[in-house]
Amino acid sequence: MTPRRSLLGAFAAIGLMATLGGCATSGPTYTEAAGTLPALAPGNARVFMYRTAILGAAVQPAVKVNGEAVGAAVPLGFFYVDRPAGDYKISTSTEVERVLSLTLEPGQVRYVRLEISMGFFIGHVYPVLVDPAEGLKDIASCHKT
Repeated sequence: MTPRRSLLGAFAAIGLMATLGGCATSGPTYTEAAGTLPALAPGNARVFMYRTAILGAAVQPAVKVNGEAVGAAVPLGFFYVDRPAGDYKISTSTEVERVLSLTLEPGQVRYVRLEISMGFFIGHVYPVLVDPAEGLKDIASCHKT
């Protein structure tokens, strides 16, 4: 093996380790954390956002609620936000911005799965509102980010 090929191999290995290490989620799973989450304040709703796919693991755009960054689309990870009842836009952006509009009612718990599809240069992560039963099932083994 030539020194150049050896050097390229080393850089590739370092890049792969950095990419995979950045994808790891080390927080408790939803199942482990569910009993420790604070109760909702009166008039608020809770939105869990999660990503079950590891495909496109390096693509982890910010997730925004009404333009405010609240987390990242980390593979096998979840986070939540509590907001007053009202209308909201949840968005992610890579090559294009994807937006989900939803209305929150007081005391409501909603689940938004962050799905990935292939783009021209980079994958696109987009928010999808799912049924609460499906959301609970999906999120059970995701780790808190």
